[in-house]
Amino acid sequence: MQRRILIIDDHDDLATSLDEVFTKVGHEVTVVETRKEALALDGMETYDVVITDLNIDNRTELLDEKDAPVCLPHVETVTDHESLKAFKICAANYRRDDFNEDELKNLVATTLDYKIRYVDTYETVKEMRESIEFELPSAISLMHIVLEYLLKRVEKLGAVDPEQTNLFTALDEAFVNAVKHGNKYDSRKLVRIVAEISKKEARFTIEDEGEGFDVNSIPDPLDPQNLFKTSGRGVLFIYNIMDEVAYNERGNRLTMVKRSQSERLQ
Repeated sequence: MQRRILIIDDHDDLATSLDEVFTKVGHEVTVVETRKEALALDGMETYDVVITDLNIDNRTELLDEKDAPVCLPHVETVTDHESLKAFKICAANYRRDDFNEDELKNLVATTLDYKIRYVDTYETVKEMRESIEFELPSAISLMHIVLEYLLKRVEKLGAVDPEQTNLFTALDEAFVNAVKHGNKYDSRKLVRIVAEISKKEARFTIEDEGEGFDVNSIPDPLDPQNLFKTSGRGVLFIYNIMDEVAYNERGNRLTMVKRSQSERLQ
């Protein structure tokens, strides 16, 4: 099935290669260089997938985009002397009436595989802060691809060692909870994942479209009466692994921070 794909890439790191790959398999691809050009397009909501890969050096471009479509990266703070690499894959408009998990998985995997191999080199991003966003339908296979990519980015920037910190476990629990307990495997509902990665820390926000929950109501898994209950163990793992954990009032958005060893020692 033909999908409409929009690629926004200011340095042509991804655009030409992905254009060739996706066009070859029958998709309709539109390529623009800037956020301004993307905003000028008619019918942003008609694109099934939007892929952006932009370098942001100051606030100038951000100030006029408060009403920008959600499929564009949202960057809240960029200091005068800071460079930020903003990347996002958005499938908020991916047609749910004919949802094909394998098809979308292949699109996301192809994009991330190329990016991790040829674009996100250490030399390219070592002095940058990375803002990485995903807005995807609720599907465990998609979460696995995102998780693998984020772990590689964290390791590449040297923020934390994923293996020594059990970061995989914390992120996996959070992603599965969003798909399984939050959105109840409903592909019509989205999971939004934002990662802010620098040498100092890795900050993750996971939000689902479920009803939410009260984290304080979860049975204490350390209580002997709950020894054989599985509920609550994932949340306990997250609290034990991460340096900072916070849920919003509704309970459908989780923010987790893992700081570098040098930052924790200060």
